[in-house]
Amino acid sequence: MSEIKVVPLGAGQDVGRSCILLTIGGKNIMFDCGMHMGYNDDRRFPDFSYITKNEEIGRLTEFLDCVIISHFHLDHCGALPYMSEMVGFDGPIYMTHPTKAICPILLEDYRKITVDRKGETNFFTSEMIKNCMKKTVAVNLHETVQVDNELEIKAYYAGHVLGAAMFHVKVGGQSAVYTGDYNMTPDRHLGSAWIDKCRPDLLITESTYATTIRDSKRCRERDFLKKVHDCVDKGGKVLIPVFALGRAQELCILLESYWDRMNLKVPIYFSLGLTEKANNYYKMFITWTNQKIRKTFLKRNMFEFQYIKAFDRNYIDNPGPMVVFATPGMLHAGLSLQIFKKWAPFENNMVIMPGYCVAGTVGHKILNGVRKLELENKKTLDVKMSVQYMSFSAHADAKGIMQLIRHCEPRNVMLVHGEAVKMEFLRAKIKQEFDIECYKPANGETVSIATKPCISADMSISLLKKEMAKTDGDEPEPKKAKLMHGAIVMKDNKLRLIDPSEAMKELGLPEHKIRFTSTLALENEGTVTQTIDKIFNLVKKRLKSASVQHSTDGSITISDSVLIKVSGDDEESEKDVLLSWSYQDEELGSYLQRLLKAGLHVDS
Repeated sequence: MSEIKVVPLGAGQDVGRSCILLTIGGKNIMFDCGMHMGYNDDRRFPDFSYITKNEEIGRLTEFLDCVIISHFHLDHCGALPYMSEMVGFDGPIYMTHPTKAICPILLEDYRKITVDRKGETNFFTSEMIKNCMKKTVAVNLHETVQVDNELEIKAYYAGHVLGAAMFHVKVGGQSAVYTGDYNMTPDRHLGSAWIDKCRPDLLITESTYATTIRDSKRCRERDFLKKVHDCVDKGGKVLIPVFALGRAQELCILLESYWDRMNLKVPIYFSLGLTEKANNYYKMFITWTNQKIRKTFLKRNMFEFQYIKAFDRNYIDNPGPMVVFATPGMLHAGLSLQIFKKWAPFENNMVIMPGYCVAGTVGHKILNGVRKLELENKKTLDVKMSVQYMSFSAHADAKGIMQLIRHCEPRNVMLVHGEAVKMEFLRAKIKQEFDIECYKPANGETVSIATKPCISADMSISLLKKEMAKTDGDEPEPKKAKLMHGAIVMKDNKLRLIDPSEAMKELGLPEHKIRFTSTLALENEGTVTQTIDKIFNLVKKRLKSASVQHSTDGSITISDSVLIKVSGDDEESEKDVLLSWSYQDEELGSYLQRLLKAGLHVDS
């Protein structure tokens, strides 16, 4: 019995958000290396001491075989330069092509906010980001990447954001799937997540919306547009905090088409420069978008907006209504927080939070009803603006998570990237519906999962044809297990299932044949010859596809391997019937015994 070990190293208090250490087949793999946005000290980074186990060697290279990053959101890649350059890791870091392109830009933006504007220390530099990205290896979807002789990884489309991927890792007969963040529902610019029916030993899935089943997408969009329109119609300002890529484009496409349809003149703005950057990435990686956008791309680029213009910080105090998309998405820093501080005291204004907010961020606080916020320098801010939450977050809801489990058919499930109370509810539901074990370890807690080793062997074509010929022309049932007889041969550390005669020839061994013999005392009036004729006709009638031969010595042979002989006195009714068959024809021998007993008895 083998085992898989998992330890969530996630920063902050949410379970496994987002850094997971997986030990499988003697290999150590780290999934994601995220930063917690709710902290401004070392608690924002994952605890890497669980990997080194507090040994003298501080660098992680000696302890990790590879690192895999699922997508570019900072809660999944924000601590990557810190891990590789400050703690120390020189091994390969795998991610998709879009993630590799976008990651360094978002990391540099966040570094500027943290170091250049806030003056924080113990943070990575621009040079560290560049050196970190040199260690990354870009992978294609459905491409099997051989990390070393034993470890292989494969990426699958996850939806969520541009370039997001789920990863299937395999070492020998053991395998695991890490989802990262994913969405089982297609949206206006991305498709839905998809993975093979790979039946892994363990599925590690995010559970951000573990207890939520979202309402109709169309109803949600209609509600969003109504809230925005009502607010600007009354002269108010609408702030929509978003991340640079992802929900931002989704909501921009939605508002752009609505403004065009309603012929509205109220200005819509997007953080300066980010729209242009986003457009370039979507053009570059157009194959990652949904079918509709790919089809219409040559005629019209959906990401070149007519009504949405670049935002300047001087516009913050402009009078009159406006809609502003500003980054980052959780109101923890940057332009979105600056605008929020200015607009929050006025009742006419509105902030719409379109996605999940991590505990500790301003976004999380106002969504939980806090209306008097403590800011830096002991200042307070009265929040009088309308606070709305509309889930446009591209995470799988409870229904989507169950759908993925149903399709993937894992032997065990582990919930990470969520809140403990909500995860417990989903855990109970998974155990009840699928009758499999479901885990939800706390940060730093090691879970050991026993696995049954699966030994694979190649099968020779000649043996397969021989076994298929035994079906008597019937189509084999694909989902029904079939017993096959062959010889397992190991050569060059590979197993092959071949025909025994072929194995004997390869090994230069003489073949020993095992035969079974059974003598039946059967009642049958008439001579020995008449009994033989009767048996011949009976067997010929029942075994139509077999070769049944009547020999000159009075015996009967079937398919050159089964022999029937009759002996006894012509005057006596009881005859001795000798039945002999080879080991390979055990089923046929048993069948003939039953046939002769029933057939001769009935006829006599």
